[in-house]
Parts: sequence; C-alpha cells; structure tokens
Amino acid sequence: MSMKIAVAGKGGTGKTTISALLCRALIERKLSPVLAVDADPNSCLAEKLGLKVDRTIGGLREELRKKPDDKPAGIGKSEWIERLINESVIESAGMDLLVMGRQEGPSCYCYINNLLRDCLEQLGGKYKTVVVDNEAGMEHLSRRSNGKVDVLLVVAQPTMLGARTAVRIMELVKDLDLDVGRAYLVLNQCDSMPEGAVLREFNKACIEMAPMIPSDEVVAEMDVRNVSLMTLPARSKAFVMVNALLNKILERREI
Repeated sequence: MSMKIAVAGKGGTGKTTISALLCRALIERKLSPVLAVDADPNSCLAEKLGLKVDRTIGGLREELRKKPDDKPAGIGKSEWIERLINESVIESAGMDLLVMGRQEGPSCYCYINNLLRDCLEQLGGKYKTVVVDNEAGMEHLSRRSNGKVDVLLVVAQPTMLGARTAVRIMELVKDLDLDVGRAYLVLNQCDSMPEGAVLREFNKACIEMAPMIPSDEVVAEMDVRNVSLMTLPARSKAFVMVNALLNKILERREI
C-alpha cells in the first residue's frame, strides 16, 4: 500500500525544494519506486528533479474535452484514458513524475474528470511512496477522490506571514474535511526557533513541529543556476535536515 505525502505551502516558501529533496531521500533509502506529483501550476518540480516535461494531465484533459471520441476502435474510454495517463508519466531511475498542469476550467467535464481521478488513483497504488507538491489552496487534494493522505507537510518560513499561512492551511484541511493521517509544520530557511508573537501565531495552527530546514547557500546557488537538486552534495545542510524530516515521518510508519 502506498504512503501518500502531501507538501503544502505558500509560493516562495521552498515547498518544491523540500518535495524534490524528499523524493531523493526516499530513493536513496530504497523506499522506491516513488511517484512525484507536481500539482502546482506555478511549480518547477520537474526542473529541480532534473526531468523534462512533455505532457501534463491538464493538457490531456483538454484533448479529451475537445475530442472525446478520438480513440482506437474496440477500446473502452476508461482503458484509453488509463493508457494516456501512463504515457504522460515521466520515468527515471527509482522515481516517476506526473505533472498535473492547469486545473479544471469553468466548464464541467465531470465524466472526464471522474475517469481521470480513478485512473490516477490506480496509478498511485503502483508506487511505494507518492509525494505531492501541492498548491497552497489545497485544490488538488480537495478535488481528489483518493481518500486519505498519510502525511501532510505544511512548509512555511519563520515569519508572521508564514505563521498565518500555516494557520490558514490547517483551517482549509478542516473546512474541506480532508482525511489527513498526520500533519507536520516544516519551517524552511530557518536557523533558529521563532519567538514571541511569531511563535504564538504558529501555535494557533495546532500542528506538530518537524525538524527545521536551515538556510543553505548551496541550494540557493543551485536554484539561481537552475541545477537539479538530485546533484546536491549529500552533506549539504538542507539535505541532512530533510533526511531528519524523513526520519520523523517514518518513525510511526512502516513501508
């Protein structure tokens, strides 16, 4: 059974960096195959993983909407969609990537969307771990029919804005009635524990603190140069603490 890890946070907090490093840590610990899902249209998970994107699920949805009957004779629509989704998967050693692309438009393509969700659920079940780089608004999770998310990582920077965003995300989890097994607060680019009013605001999120991810000059340089984080030195400060984060996730879960 797959373990599903969702990573959420406001844009610019480093959630995509953490998602990428988490995928790498899972692979290095032989907790693969891993399915990385880029569910944020503004994300660059593929670049951080060193992969090239040729097709997205959003693009596939539009193709199906425009030509719903454009499929080989003698094959059912659900089987055809499953085949197209499998063709959209970007494969690499120990890890595959699926890019969701833009979300559903204003028109209702309920039949197509339901088929897509069913096929995506079946696809995720083939992997040992699924890591979802999510939108801050939790749109992808709220639209999925896949049931439980085992671990939710709320990524925030150690600021008042970061604290308020973390509180809002946890309020969304409750409002959307998401089935989340465990949730952790991950303070990114954080070299010391927040204090005073900022800490009190974070406490309002009522979420367990995970190991903090420190500022890392090497990660920042690689980001500027658009270099894959799969080549980040293993002893980098950020990657060491992402491994500590993974320890936290795994200490109460056997996969």
